[in-house]
Amino acid sequence: MLGIVYITAGNMENASKIARELVSRRLAACVNMFPVSSVYRWKEKLEEDNEIAMFVKTDSSRFEEITKLVRSLHTYELPAIEFWGIEGEKEYLDWVRVNSSGEET
Repeated sequence: MLGIVYITAGNMENASKIARELVSRRLAACVNMFPVSSVYRWKEKLEEDNEIAMFVKTDSSRFEEITKLVRSLHTYELPAIEFWGIEGEKEYLDWVRVNSSGEET
């Protein structure tokens, strides 16, 4: 199943580092990054921060490896790492599948 791994990071530097590693290791075909404002509860305190959200386009079979890599590079104690299944245009999804397969083309 193809999908999006949704990740948030505290700044663009950390998000870019994670994105470059995911794409260069062929764990993801593409990573989109954009600023978001987040409100959340952390350690019984209400927090409000600016973060960088990432949409990581990949295959579900890569989720475990992605999670391991993200945790090793992330600055957060508990990063958000969620998988969302997607449907879309076949040719584009084929491109995602090929470029997140982990195999050289």
